[in-house]
Amino acid sequence: MVTDGGGAVKALFQVRLAVVQSVRRFHHGQFSPPELAAAKAASGASVTVCLPCRDEAATVAPIVACLRSVLVPTGLVDEVLVVDDASSDETAAVAARAGARVVAAGAGPWGPGKGGAMWEGLRAAEGDIVVFCDADVVNFGPHFVTGLLGPLLADPALALVKAFYDRPLDGVPGGGGRVTELVARPVISLLFPHLSTVVQPLAGECAGRRSALEQLPFTHGYGVELGLLIDLASRFGVGALAQVDLGERIHRNRPLSELSGQATAVLRAALDRAGTTDRSNWSALLLPGGEALPVAAGAHPPVASLEGYDRRSA
Repeated sequence: MVTDGGGAVKALFQVRLAVVQSVRRFHHGQFSPPELAAAKAASGASVTVCLPCRDEAATVAPIVACLRSVLVPTGLVDEVLVVDDASSDETAAVAARAGARVVAAGAGPWGPGKGGAMWEGLRAAEGDIVVFCDADVVNFGPHFVTGLLGPLLADPALALVKAFYDRPLDGVPGGGGRVTELVARPVISLLFPHLSTVVQPLAGECAGRRSALEQLPFTHGYGVELGLLIDLASRFGVGALAQVDLGERIHRNRPLSELSGQATAVLRAALDRAGTTDRSNWSALLLPGGEALPVAAGAHPPVASLEGYDRRSA
């Protein structure tokens, strides 16, 4: 007897998706700076925009200048913070001249890396709400910040807002986000289906309440974005998440050969949280020629757990 295996699989996934709570979506056009400034003033919250940077001297200054000239005067942004992640160029000096407060990352026992830079940014930021933006974006505009802030200022139940956008690759729409499509999205579907409605789980643009972020570990390296997403949903529930459409994001696309290490870090962050126990061979990506590309392991502890930390609440 021949059965409709495909139909059974389809029915199974329909049942599975029926129990997935969709992460709420917004569009940046829903929020204007004057309206958000009024909502921020009413809430009493302060806002830091944090830019983790490594060798971004060519792009960080226009981003800082935009924030300082457009959003700081409205009262919507209180602080522009750049975290220099062991740059070999003039990133720190350029950012400081543009008006940012600059702090150095990588001074602790963990060394440099995306997770460490974000962790240092949270620890150093003065704001009750921290907006993280990547510093290699060449089409940055105020809507990158207003879009992320809007849901948080509109709904006190939200703890984290992730961006999503179209990511061209070499000018071709939709070609970017290769690690997302080939690693993050499949592993979320298989292991964390409750997060399958998140469009860009690895987006560097996100905003969160300090009171929530300070309770979470920050995975070393490039696994930090997925780690925060999974951990926050686990601790506060999917209802504490939202995502916002920022339109198009154009940045420096890395060659495929440079993405394998990032993909490995993302996969490790997922497997860590899925309860995989044997991690003895997870410290490096083994390449066909016999080389071993180091992969950051472990996580920075929750900021709120640090001795002497002055806990704030949003």
